[in-house]
Amino acid sequence: MDKQVEKEEKCAEESAGEENAQVNENEPTPRKKKGRTLLELFFTYFKIGLFTFGGGYAMIALLEREFVERKKWIGRDEFTDVIAIAESTPGPVAINCATYIGYKVGKFSGALVATLAVCIPSFAIIFAISLFFDAFLKFKYVAYAFRGIQACVVFLILSAGIKMFRGLKKTPLGMVLFVAAFGLLIAFSLLAVNFSSVFFILIGGVVGLIAYGIGIIRARKTEKANDSAAQGKQEEADTNGEEAQ
Repeated sequence: MDKQVEKEEKCAEESAGEENAQVNENEPTPRKKKGRTLLELFFTYFKIGLFTFGGGYAMIALLEREFVERKKWIGRDEFTDVIAIAESTPGPVAINCATYIGYKVGKFSGALVATLAVCIPSFAIIFAISLFFDAFLKFKYVAYAFRGIQACVVFLILSAGIKMFRGLKKTPLGMVLFVAAFGLLIAFSLLAVNFSSVFFILIGGVVGLIAYGIGIIRARKTEKANDSAAQGKQEEADTNGEEAQ
């Protein structure tokens, strides 16, 4: 009887070991996981680069929907910072964003894959158009199609701006900067003043640093005042205790 029980337990252990081995075989290795992630990153950016018209600003809404809302590879606050960095650094916004998000997802290989994926569609399309450029311009249906695309581009840019504004922290400094930048942009557009949006970002960064420095100075002054008040109360308590004795 004991031998039969031992035999059954041994068979159960062997079957459990086989099941665990089968499960481990089905689980993807880290290399396979990285390969799948890079492949997904490539096709996502390839799709965005293929169907986005109007430049990097029109791409912002699609990037936010794909990487923030769907895949959740990057947070909303970090995405806003990425857009600011991509705008204030050399190069197109779309490529800079692709490089940053790709590096965050897959390090160097991810940055390379994302950057190539977002560039390949536009390169291939422009190269094909350049082969018969004159005939392409004379094709009136293409011109009509691009008029409709331009209207959609305006909506994409506006939608991205509204989403980013909703995600901002509504601090007094942030609201003042927003109203000032928005008013100046409209005024410069109406007056045909050539003023790059990069300067708005740089000025906002400088103002933020100044505000941060002022906040640190105030906090230190408040801390010193509180320490002095606490020390004064302690000395007063010690004096009263000595007098009582």
